[in-house]
Amino acid sequence: MNSKDWKNQLNSLIAGNPELQLPEEESSSAEKKEFRKQSFYIELDKKGRKGKQATLISGFEGTEEELNELATELKKVCGTGGSTRDNEILIQGDLREKVATLLNKMGHKTKRIN
Repeated sequence: MNSKDWKNQLNSLIAGNPELQLPEEESSSAEKKEFRKQSFYIELDKKGRKGKQATLISGFEGTEEELNELATELKKVCGTGGSTRDNEILIQGDLREKVATLLNKMGHKTKRIN
């Protein structure tokens, strides 16, 4: 049996039974989260990290949950770790250009601080 065969059978079974389908509000929550358009300051920080570089994104205005969601999205796209603290996002490594490009694509304004 092909792996696509059982998936197709399961999908057709779910489509034919309205009790098994997700409610509309649950399925729409899987869409990408849109963040309110903001201005961010992006800088390279080495202080207190034993010479290791980190990209610091400041100027965020919103809830702690929104800050964590944005940080998670940036970390996924950059493929690196990071953290959030005091309305700032810290991304490990010198990724100022990549972060600025990503935030601009999301519709935010960015200013690079040296």
